[in-house]
Amino acid sequence: MKIKHLTLLAAMACGFPAMAQKGKPLFPDEPGMVSYTFRASLAKDVAATLDTIKALKVTDMEFSSLFGKTAADIRKALDERGMKCSSFGVQYDDALNKTQEVGNNAKALGASYVRVAWVPHKGPFTLEMAQKTVADFNKIGKQLKDEFGLTFCYHNHGYEFEKHGEGTLMDYIIQNTDPKYVSFELDMLWTFFPGQDPAALIAKYPGRFKLMHMKDLKKGVVGNLSGGTPVENDVALGTGQIDIPAVLKAARKAGVKHYYIEDESPSYAKQVPQSIAYLKSLKY
Repeated sequence: MKIKHLTLLAAMACGFPAMAQKGKPLFPDEPGMVSYTFRASLAKDVAATLDTIKALKVTDMEFSSLFGKTAADIRKALDERGMKCSSFGVQYDDALNKTQEVGNNAKALGASYVRVAWVPHKGPFTLEMAQKTVADFNKIGKQLKDEFGLTFCYHNHGYEFEKHGEGTLMDYIIQNTDPKYVSFELDMLWTFFPGQDPAALIAKYPGRFKLMHMKDLKKGVVGNLSGGTPVENDVALGTGQIDIPAVLKAARKAGVKHYYIEDESPSYAKQVPQSIAYLKSLKY
């Protein structure tokens, strides 16, 4: 753990070449972090990993797992470091069938959002699947809002962009879920990968996207509607195919509240500091 910590700090010191633009910072805040980025080390030592993340000046977390701990244990570790968990990611089935437990854990963590990132399905995503998803999300979101004051969010994963009418099944889900109970978390990579424009999607539905996963796709990789790609295709922000500044500008305008770095690759220890430095270099 100490070696990885030093690696991260060394990479941070190297920095990322400042961009040529001049003006106000495009991303003035400190980014948040998805626990999945540090999943291997969190599974071994939550406290030491949080120390590593805090050393990167990241204090806003989205936990996608409790890593064998209780929500109260993780909250205590966060509090001791002046950190917070703003969003809690859970499995679809747990959100639907263990809503009370999910709500209790989210509140214990101090989270304001509960997020689902995958709708279980086989083969291409269909209208029938989307219709069931809408009904389930409205039910989950209402219970989480009414009983816990939590906001339910769905994180797109690429397969939802199957064509439907004049748009896609992602459009169908957004248009047919109740804005009072269902919001969204935009994943940059999983919007771009199936051939969509992340900035345009956010602009199309102002106010619906509350959270964002910031990640970039390796140059040369061709996407599809599978919802999957090798983790090695996650690269440091600003080094891949996605127009990050355009997405961030659209997100600011549309009211996104939390921005989390997610890097699933084995090179995250090197790439996360590069991504942070890149975000700081962006100017209007």
